[in-house]
Amino acid sequence: MAEFSVLMSLYHKEKPAYVEECFRSLLRQTVKADEWVVVEDGPLTDELYAVLNKYEEENPGLIKRVPLSVNQGLGLALQAGIPECTHDIIARMDTDDIAKEDRFEKQLAEFGKDPELDIIGSHIDEFEDTPDAIVARRVVPVTDEEIKKYQKKRDAFNHMTVMYKKKAVLDAGNYQSCPLMEDTFLWVRMMKNGARCKNVDESLVYARIGKDMFDRRGGWAYFKKYKTGRKMVYETKYISWADYASTILIQFCVALVPRSLRGWIFKKMLHRKS
Repeated sequence: MAEFSVLMSLYHKEKPAYVEECFRSLLRQTVKADEWVVVEDGPLTDELYAVLNKYEEENPGLIKRVPLSVNQGLGLALQAGIPECTHDIIARMDTDDIAKEDRFEKQLAEFGKDPELDIIGSHIDEFEDTPDAIVARRVVPVTDEEIKKYQKKRDAFNHMTVMYKKKAVLDAGNYQSCPLMEDTFLWVRMMKNGARCKNVDESLVYARIGKDMFDRRGGWAYFKKYKTGRKMVYETKYISWADYASTILIQFCVALVPRSLRGWIFKKMLHRKS
């Protein structure tokens, strides 16, 4: 199978135990990555450095670290990481999620079947405490046509599942700073650039959710960031004014309801129950 890189961004608020779970899941893959590109988005904690040092020592030549002197935010951190990836196929991974053992094998097989494919993701199984207890599943459209239509309203990819071609990312302008929507902004520009898209019709990643996530997605400050990011997407002309206005209205309502109700909306309405 084709050689590929894994791209991750790490910053000081990540929990070392979650990072270790993520790393262990990458080492358990039936088809292992040829390199991990880890962007250190600003100075990290001693505990996080210890995790990185440990896995670097145990896996010589696997981890390429890209330290940034100050925290740049996810978009600019990933922007710095893309050129550091040696291989043309790159897998995105969040350092607090867990990849299922055959994730890379199944996604690489799709690239083998369709040489024109530029980006592929999958559904996700969401958990709060342990991946043995799935609380919800986010199902996304599968075909190129369905994905490009769905993307006008909501994200057609689960960002932590995505694998894409480096050239397609760079041709679309690479990652850019876009509040809360770094991945979204990239995908829309890739689609406008003619990228061919697909999702594997199964869950390939366990994604961690919980109180912290629901807290982050609420409040006036969050809504203002969302509106700014969504406006940047609108300005690409990929979505219509009606698409923009309807999503802003929905997010306004979700962001300002109590946290407990927001969690219920995400798990019961916006995502399918497992």
